[in-house]
Amino acid sequence: MSAKRLPSNPRVAVVGATGAVGRVILDILLERSFPASEVRAIATARSAGSKIPFGDLDLTVMEISEEALEGADLVLLDTPDEAALEWAPIAVDKGAIVADNSAAWRMEESVPLVVPEINPHDIDWHSGILASANCTTIGVVVPLFALHREFGLASALVSSYQAVSGAGRPGVEELREQALKVVDDLDSLGLGNYTGPDPKTFSEPVAFNVVPLVGSERDGGFTGEEWKLRFEARKIMGLPDLEISGTCVRVPSVAGHGSSVHATFESEVTSKAAIDVLGNAPGVELTDVPTAVLAAGRDPCFVGRVRQDPDDPCSIWFFTTSDNLRKGAALNTVQIAELLLP
Repeated sequence: MSAKRLPSNPRVAVVGATGAVGRVILDILLERSFPASEVRAIATARSAGSKIPFGDLDLTVMEISEEALEGADLVLLDTPDEAALEWAPIAVDKGAIVADNSAAWRMEESVPLVVPEINPHDIDWHSGILASANCTTIGVVVPLFALHREFGLASALVSSYQAVSGAGRPGVEELREQALKVVDDLDSLGLGNYTGPDPKTFSEPVAFNVVPLVGSERDGGFTGEEWKLRFEARKIMGLPDLEISGTCVRVPSVAGHGSSVHATFESEVTSKAAIDVLGNAPGVELTDVPTAVLAAGRDPCFVGRVRQDPDDPCSIWFFTTSDNLRKGAALNTVQIAELLLP
């Protein structure tokens, strides 16, 4: 028996609607003409009663509660993990299907972890909850899986360059405050004399800096973000033994995560052959220089700098960028919902 699907015109509840990703989810529902018969904006008590523009309407934010979820067919969750663990099962018990953008459910064996360009068929075995992947992971696996299908992926090494909006609005504000404080004294900053506000959201100053630590340290000195990349990529691509690891780095861009990828395949691959595959891959757009500014506000994973490894005919390098708030979060979640439509 196939898993539950949505009705033709589902009633949609966006939980976390006042956050950075939640607002983009609302925008994308409009942009893609998602056939919702009703859209509810739900958030914490602090935001309840406020208004959010939604097309020609102003949505009144509801406080998260069982009553707020009553009758919803689809719940799009963008909350901290603890809230997702609490509210996703409640929404399912009330008859909804949940597409969750947190990390709470991604590695649960009973929950599909879906990137629609790669494993849309996994929606067929959901039990009410579907997970959307980490923003960095998505930007890497969309082009990587296209190459895997052609050449057979053996291993990958990744270095990410992650925008401050990956930490939400506090990350953007911290970059702003630090940059305004030190911008008129860059010569001093170049001598190692940082005089800006103390970091709060990040472990080190992020303005005009590069911080090779995203997330808290875990086993083996890797961070949680680096482990997400490893284990989520394996699950999404259906490659449980794939050798993949990386270093996640925070950089002072506002939106658009980038990753440098070294991929080794089971067969030989030239840069031309790789470019031909990527040029026809769903969700990928080729460009000469895939920058964060290029990706910001746009949907594709931009890929460029494709080079054959000079020492290994089975390996290539490429660079990929994608908007961490759109394809890395909101868009992927809405795409999962679209797969559930009849």
